[in-house]
Amino acid sequence: MTRKAAREIAVRFCFGLTENPRQPNDILGELFDEEYYATLKDEDEVFAEYPDERQREYIARIIRGVYEHSAELDGYIEKYAVGWKFGRISRTAVAIIKTAMFEVLYMPDVPDKAAINEAVELSKRYEEPATVKFINGVLGSFSRNEVIVG
Repeated sequence: MTRKAAREIAVRFCFGLTENPRQPNDILGELFDEEYYATLKDEDEVFAEYPDERQREYIARIIRGVYEHSAELDGYIEKYAVGWKFGRISRTAVAIIKTAMFEVLYMPDVPDKAAINEAVELSKRYEEPATVKFINGVLGSFSRNEVIVG
């Protein structure tokens, strides 16, 4: 499984946190149950391969981190979603943006440009072109203004 696929799985479960608030460990326990995971491959090809230990750790780190830093990440989205009310932004877009922001802020092993580029590429699979541009704009403004280089 590629990091790209692992990121997409994380985004999908971060989306689930907004739709059905649950504790991350409950979600992760269910997700990483091999029997349950095997049923997901019929839902989407991203679940075709069971993640190895490193990938499970990466997915878990994102899901837990987005959950724990949700209010902070929401604040950044509100700050950089100029002209948009938070409630107007699709839940999928929010999950994608939060994942990228979390990676940029809290995962130094993930290059910022990679996190943002992958978020934009992933959004092309789930969102309309205008929303993809919006996500790119929010993440671009966020990275220019919030990320300390050095």
